[in-house]
Amino acid sequence: MVFLPTSNKFSRPRTMHKYFNLFDLKQKVNYRTEVLSGLTVAMALIPEAVAFALIAGLSPLTGLYAAFIMGIVTAIFGGRPGMISGATGAIAVVFFGLVTSLKEINPSITVDEITQYVFATVVLAGIIQILAGLFKLGKFMRLVPQPVIFGFVNGLAVIIFLSQLSQFTTDSTNPEAPWMSGQELYVFMGLVITAMLIIWGLPKITKVIPAALTAILAIFGIVYFFDIPTTTVGDIASIEGGFPPFNLPNIPLSMDTLQLIFPYAAIVAGVGLIESLLTLNIIDEITQTRGRENKEAVAQGAANILSGLLSGMGGCAMIGQSLINISSGARARLSGIVAAIMLLVFIMFGSSLIEKLPMAALTGLMIMVSIGTFEWASFRTFNRMPKSDVFVMLAVTLITVLLHNLALAVLLGVVIAALVFSWDNAKRIRARKHIDDNGAKHYEIYGPLFFGSIAVFNEKFDIQGDPKEVIIDFAESRVVDMSAIEALNKLTERYKKAGKNIRLKHLSRDCSRLLKNAEKIIDVNVLEDPTYKLVSDQLS
Repeated sequence: MVFLPTSNKFSRPRTMHKYFNLFDLKQKVNYRTEVLSGLTVAMALIPEAVAFALIAGLSPLTGLYAAFIMGIVTAIFGGRPGMISGATGAIAVVFFGLVTSLKEINPSITVDEITQYVFATVVLAGIIQILAGLFKLGKFMRLVPQPVIFGFVNGLAVIIFLSQLSQFTTDSTNPEAPWMSGQELYVFMGLVITAMLIIWGLPKITKVIPAALTAILAIFGIVYFFDIPTTTVGDIASIEGGFPPFNLPNIPLSMDTLQLIFPYAAIVAGVGLIESLLTLNIIDEITQTRGRENKEAVAQGAANILSGLLSGMGGCAMIGQSLINISSGARARLSGIVAAIMLLVFIMFGSSLIEKLPMAALTGLMIMVSIGTFEWASFRTFNRMPKSDVFVMLAVTLITVLLHNLALAVLLGVVIAALVFSWDNAKRIRARKHIDDNGAKHYEIYGPLFFGSIAVFNEKFDIQGDPKEVIIDFAESRVVDMSAIEALNKLTERYKKAGKNIRLKHLSRDCSRLLKNAEKIIDVNVLEDPTYKLVSDQLS
């Protein structure tokens, strides 16, 4: 904690305010770069949007609509220019859980009925995200420790990989379908591996052409020219569509319905914000600029509400596509707008081609997405990270994989990390003692005084052996919470019973405020109260 003698505050650089106005002549925008980046992103969005919708058990069209709506809204109103939003694997995994629950509750439920529940969940998630942004909760993303982020990302990668195993069955839409065998398996496996090799190897040669798009076109060409019988997107569902149709979710309006969809809506909102703000922070580091977390949260919420009302499955920021966009040189909002508009053009006029895409190509793509998402660097840190951090990372990963509940995994990870941090700091409090010329004994406290360190704090004092006057110096410490104040109160009472006087010295302003608020229930004597001003964050 840094103390300043003045009240100077951080101020956001003036250049940060220029991003919203797309056509501000004072803003340096390379329109050629922005347009080309947008076109590249649009082509790369198609296979991923289709694949993520299939992971969730929904029509590919819901993923494409979500990619368009999420992309256009966040590009215009988001807090991070250059960041791309759309249907994502994290959101798809959540909806896979919702679809599974709906089928367990009502085995005869239709696909259309399931879709209506998904749309309602997306709208509710959007409302939660808007509230998070309005209440400025975006800054709390900074409190998520790195081990939790590693565990979250690794768990997500494992889930995406496992979701692709159904494509190796004779009917991916039937969970009880038998596995492929013989020539059918060899052909499908060969196509998948070929797609993976292209995605892996092409960037090593050139980055001008999107590797994912190239792999899909290559597999399409192989299947077409050699007349290879294999499953296509059109065999699973039709994606022919026009402009996203308005659809007010048609579900029963009851408490039972709310109890069913609210947990999933909260997870979608939480996971969406986590992934979006993680992506925002990554782009911030690359571009050496500062995005606005709370504005992005509101934009994500508005985009999800609109997506749910316009037949989309919802989504959040996409790390991969955002990095493609930024690495292509895009820095303004135009690239995201171009990407979204071109995606809509593909939906309206190119659906017949998309339906002919081999599922083997999409399977290879998603396996490579899972491999690329996994934080392999986390393995190299096992011997370098504290054991507590390794435990947190593994716990979050396991919870994510086993429960398919990304928000719960992150929440538990933060709680575990907080407990570990508290325990570690509880052991750090110490006291240096000396007696001044007037015979008063001084306890110079080092380390925070809070609920976890109270026991160790109390052990530092020798009430019976101390002189009449005792001074506790908090120049190198802080009174953090009410538990600490109550500990000071009890310590004061114990010294009074022994006929001795205790006083507090060098309390910071916030510590003194805590004592002032609690003066009716405690009895402590503050020797001096210097004024300190804390560095504040005014950026979000």
